[in-house]
Amino acid sequence: MSAHALTALPSAQPAPAFRGRIGRDARSGHYAVPRRYRLHLSLSCPRSLRIAITHSLLGLDEVLPVTLLPAVPDGPRGEHSALRPLYEASAHRYSAAAVAPVLSDDWSGRIVSTHASDIMRDLAHRFGAGRPALYPQGADAEIEGVQRLCAQGIEAAAQRAGRADADEEERHAALTSLLRTLGSLNGRLARQGYLLPEQLSAADVQLWVSLVQLDTVHRWHLDAAAVHRVADHPHLWSYARRLAAHPAFGPHLDLDGIARRHHAHCRGLEAAGAAVQILDWAAHLPEGTAARPC
Repeated sequence: MSAHALTALPSAQPAPAFRGRIGRDARSGHYAVPRRYRLHLSLSCPRSLRIAITHSLLGLDEVLPVTLLPAVPDGPRGEHSALRPLYEASAHRYSAAAVAPVLSDDWSGRIVSTHASDIMRDLAHRFGAGRPALYPQGADAEIEGVQRLCAQGIEAAAQRAGRADADEEERHAALTSLLRTLGSLNGRLARQGYLLPEQLSAADVQLWVSLVQLDTVHRWHLDAAAVHRVADHPHLWSYARRLAAHPAFGPHLDLDGIARRHHAHCRGLEAAGAAVQILDWAAHLPEGTAARPC
């Protein structure tokens, strides 16, 4: 690893301050009503990107509006200033950062949830009747397992593998963990088209965004040899290309925004792997999809 590489330092993300849920009927308080709720998303943020893909897979454009926020937060502590009024209306003397993603209630002008996984599930379970089953019956444990695998075995492991303040043994152990995870997923995708056999699900949304982050963010802090080993999982990256071409995935990919967000918060110099792009993501977007403007 390059001695100059420092890990990417994301904007401060406090524990989710709001974890309301959308229920089945009026007795729940927050119940499913078309156009009552609004999503506030920044597509350079992986949590927001997962929600945006889920929203598109379910075809909820006419049911649940989306407000897009800038790629790079414009306020202190990595917050979006446009969200500050919502946070302050939702919690007395709220003093933490006003961050995306947010699911808000337009009826009350307050926040329902800032927890991405809960929001994704509520979109599917409360507004998804007659739409694709992103959380198939009996698959909850497997989808949650993929979520943990992505968070720990890919994203956290890749970040540890690029830390300049870790010793060589620690970086090697992290890279080994990352490659073991990628190898396991590559083997599964050699046998089937999606993580759940032949059925696109929330597990694929989780993994695809983690692969985007691995190539567009974490790669900047790995050496070239490590990136070549990461790239040596053909079924996994073929799967990533295939989903990039899907109309619910690729059009949300803000490559310029991800790069600007990363470099706005990164305190280190890039490593040799920064020059070894695994996928040309833009080349695999749906036909007619233009790069998102700054």
